[in-house]
Amino acid sequence: MDIRQIDENFAVTGQLAPEDIAGVVAQGFKTLICNRPDHESDGQPLYDAVAQAAKAAGLQTYFIPVAGGQITQENLDEMTVALENAPQPVLAYCRSGTRCTNLYGIVQQQKQR
Repeated sequence: MDIRQIDENFAVTGQLAPEDIAGVVAQGFKTLICNRPDHESDGQPLYDAVAQAAKAAGLQTYFIPVAGGQITQENLDEMTVALENAPQPVLAYCRSGTRCTNLYGIVQQQKQR
């Protein structure tokens, strides 16, 4: 797991699998946000499998899929609500972490307006 810290309460990583969840919890994360749509690539662990393991480990989970890097206003609104309500710190994942980083950055910019 290559976790990149964006700020003190938000970090991103690439695709997670159910077996990665123990490591996520061990690093102190309280919430997991998935920004990767299911079936984006062959062999990709589905959100429900990852979320089931995460919930069993005590993490709060959110599914806010961003298709192909096309961030919508709905994605921004859902991410804003999730970040306002999520126990911190938060770990978000997609294929590489880039979509999560971009989505988070736009949400932060909108909050400053």
